Amino acid sequence: MRSVEDILSLIGGAEVAAQRCGIGTEAVRKWRQSRAIPPKHWPAIIAATGLSLADMPLGAPAPATAPQSFAPKTFAAPGAAKTSVPQGAPITPEAESPMQTQQQSSSMAAEQPPSGATAALVLGDGSVFWGMGFGAHTTSVGEICFNTAMTGYQETLTDPSYAGQIITFTFPHIGNVGANAEDVESINPAARGLVVKLDLTEPANYRATRHLDDWLKSHGIPGIAGVDTRALTLRIRDGGAPNGVLAFPVDGKFDLAALRAEAAGWPGLEGMDLAKEVSCRQSYAWEEGLWSWGQGFEKNPVRAHKVVAVDYGAKRNILRCLADAGCDVTVVPATATAEDILAHNPDGVFLSNGPGDPAATGVYAVPAIQGVLASGKPVFGICLGHQLLALALGAKTYKLDRGHRGANQPVQDLATGKVEITSQNHGFAVDEASLPAGVTVTHKSLFDGSNEGIAATDKPAFSVQYHPEASPGPSDSHYLFHRFVDMIAAQKG
Repeated sequence: MRSVEDILSLIGGAEVAAQRCGIGTEAVRKWRQSRAIPPKHWPAIIAATGLSLADMPLGAPAPATAPQSFAPKTFAAPGAAKTSVPQGAPITPEAESPMQTQQQSSSMAAEQPPSGATAALVLGDGSVFWGMGFGAHTTSVGEICFNTAMTGYQETLTDPSYAGQIITFTFPHIGNVGANAEDVESINPAARGLVVKLDLTEPANYRATRHLDDWLKSHGIPGIAGVDTRALTLRIRDGGAPNGVLAFPVDGKFDLAALRAEAAGWPGLEGMDLAKEVSCRQSYAWEEGLWSWGQGFEKNPVRAHKVVAVDYGAKRNILRCLADAGCDVTVVPATATAEDILAHNPDGVFLSNGPGDPAATGVYAVPAIQGVLASGKPVFGICLGHQLLALALGAKTYKLDRGHRGANQPVQDLATGKVEITSQNHGFAVDEASLPAGVTVTHKSLFDGSNEGIAATDKPAFSVQYHPEASPGPSDSHYLFHRFVDMIAAQKG
């Protein structure tokens, strides 16, 4: 067996290895850290070096016990009794928690829940993560993803782009600001569940009006605590986002065979059109601006330009940012045709974020966008809107292995060289190699080099993959809304 360093030397260095495997150099750094290369990259490594399977590094064996300096571990849902491990006791996988994950293989997953476990996360490969349930007593199936943001869990849970997904939060303090009626990005949350390591934190924020657990119950969303979220996140990072079922039964009984079958049988997001599920059903006017401390949301901001926003799953803060930039916003359903959109006589057209596979949504969205482009109206797209604009211009999209979800994603503006820290939530991306003549790349991800922005050179149209409105996240990219308004003003003369 060869070491990771030997293999990197043979292949020509970390950058060459990353290019050969279609990953970022950060992933290669983690190979070095773990002294192992994920098996899915072995074919590319073998093809590039001439080595054999026997040469592939598996990493160092895990120690029998972990260091004994950990603080007591507690895993409980709100109001439930907590279990802990005494300070200084050897922390083995069994001793760390009764709900310690059993994720290595289906044969390792216990057929009966450990003592105190009230919920289970069952993956499509049969693996089981036991834990303590909270939120709604129900069963939910979806794609398991992870989000690295340290703030804004309520905005994340209500982001329509999370339709069809169960969110793993890597930040431990979920629930600490409670829930309220203002920090929502849609009326009906589209996320199908959440996974956390610790029990929900009691709210300690002056804006909180209710406990997160109560808010989740009211929306029918289940959650599971006590899961080794680091192990689950690494699993997603290295193997891609799996399908899974989150079960929190009222009677505490689990039919693991049925749950495994449901997880394995779920078709996944690829090929799935979810925009229709989260879009508005009829057109309406948006009249709310940005939130400010002590004032709340601005009402009826100055509006100089008529903009039609096509709702593929639009976040409210995007609409607020458009209004704040001086746009008189009319929202139309995802299925609106070019004739429907242009009937409003807009000065510009905005293509919103949203969930699902852009190729599936593009069946009806692309002809509409192409009709708008032919009219010469300025177009600005975000997230799914970015992908749909690319499709309308003749490009292709593809599904990312693990997606980009968090509020700390670095993106470079290729025109200025400036790096923006951005908020992102997407599992698909634009294939730069498929971009036709007349379309230029404007932004790229500094995590994996994937496309983050395009612009047409012969039309007033541009888009970005990330979320300049943030919510949650940094405000580095708010200028893009004003760029859109400047484009509209220039077009109007």
